[in-house]
Amino acid sequence: MKIASVADVKAHFSAFLKASKRGPVVVTRNGKPAGVLLSVDDENEIERLALAYSPRFQKMLGLARQQIREGRGIRHEDFWKDKN
Repeated sequence: MKIASVADVKAHFSAFLKASKRGPVVVTRNGKPAGVLLSVDDENEIERLALAYSPRFQKMLGLARQQIREGRGIRHEDFWKDKN
């Protein structure tokens, strides 16, 4: 993992973007973490990242997990069963 200041990243963005392929680049402001530069291989990965940080989606997952714990979930096989 690489660590760089906002000023360094702004000055050499292309190099840090390339470096992110080897691992996350933590961007700091005033010596404190302010963000992370990640390499993305495909559009599906972008979608997974967006959902992982979506409070609304996380709330939905939490409610679904609670329902499963309470025995109110749908079995995997039943969910994917052909409705024809």
